Amino acid sequence: MTMPAEPALLPGSTLGVLGGGQLGRMFVHAAQRLGYATAVLDPDAASPAGRVSHFHVHAAYDDDAGLDELAARAHAITTEFENVPARALELLAAQRRVAPAHTAVAVAQDRAREKAHFLACGVPCAPHAVIASSDDLQAAPEPLFPGVLKTCRLGYDGKGQVRVADRAALVRAWDELHRVPCVLERLLPLAAECSVVVARGADGAMVHLPPQRNLHRGGILAVTEAGAGVLPEATAQQAVEATRAIAQGLDYVGVLCVEFFLLQDGSLVVNEIAPRPHNSGHWSIEGADVSQFELQVRTLAGLPLVAPRQHSHAIMLNLLGDLWFRHGAAPQEPPWTQVLALPGAHLHLYGKTDARPGRKMGHLTLTAPDAAGARATALRACSLLGIEPF
Repeated sequence: MTMPAEPALLPGSTLGVLGGGQLGRMFVHAAQRLGYATAVLDPDAASPAGRVSHFHVHAAYDDDAGLDELAARAHAITTEFENVPARALELLAAQRRVAPAHTAVAVAQDRAREKAHFLACGVPCAPHAVIASSDDLQAAPEPLFPGVLKTCRLGYDGKGQVRVADRAALVRAWDELHRVPCVLERLLPLAAECSVVVARGADGAMVHLPPQRNLHRGGILAVTEAGAGVLPEATAQQAVEATRAIAQGLDYVGVLCVEFFLLQDGSLVVNEIAPRPHNSGHWSIEGADVSQFELQVRTLAGLPLVAPRQHSHAIMLNLLGDLWFRHGAAPQEPPWTQVLALPGAHLHLYGKTDARPGRKMGHLTLTAPDAAGARATALRACSLLGIEPF
């Protein structure tokens, strides 16, 4: 199924985004580079995206007056994070072109619906069970232990997740998570993690970035590497095919990231989806000729989709607020001068004025003609910044 063809919105039009964080900021930059005006809706008057946009609507995501103002300013609207109320996207879609659709975002907002979608698409995921009642606690199959209990909604960057060794631990964890609906997943023997960013147009056309290998620490993405040899060829191809099937099954329009677990036996299972550009795709700004954010602009505006070509091996390092507190309780700027002296170093700071431990303050992408060069420079950057080497 594809949506009816709509005329492309050409540069000079205004593109809107729900959410004023760093993903919205990079979307705004990509849209402005192509000649579009931008409008951001975010309740924070100092939001990173709002500070660089032509228009900033200061309103909550469920504020009808704010949504009406955004619709009045923008010809088409997207979102930068999945926890925006699906109802807000539905209301906006009655007035303007919206991508992704609220129906797709609603699936990504609920782990139980998400996993049901994976299975319907024929894409394997971790063995699991939905925990929504005390009866479900007792009925959870023994093979799911040890496992991870994850809230169905509002979990990200490792939040809303508790490891459980047995049924007694499961009962305690469900209490800890306030007895909200959850999914219990069996712990799997991981060899690596990877992801694929795909863009799908309203006409059903799809392109994707090369699959990328990821390293998480404390539930937060720490390092992404993209380039030849980061994944076995068969694994990369399987990940791309699964990602396309998931996007097709959602009749998705926009940029979608699908995250996978690569198991020790070489098999691949899907973990979760993000209905937006993703932290693991940031390297594409400097490492490919079309970034994930330009793809987001193109899918929203109805412009042609062209397959991105990676021209440099790339490693992306997440920059968390912890780096500002390496030398004591008072925040101190990291050694940017030394970092920027490295060949192929591309620094992105998100305009957040308050550094806090665990907060995503920016990212650093290191590019080089080959893997050895990118890795050597990235390790040097880790040393300068005090980041644990990968």
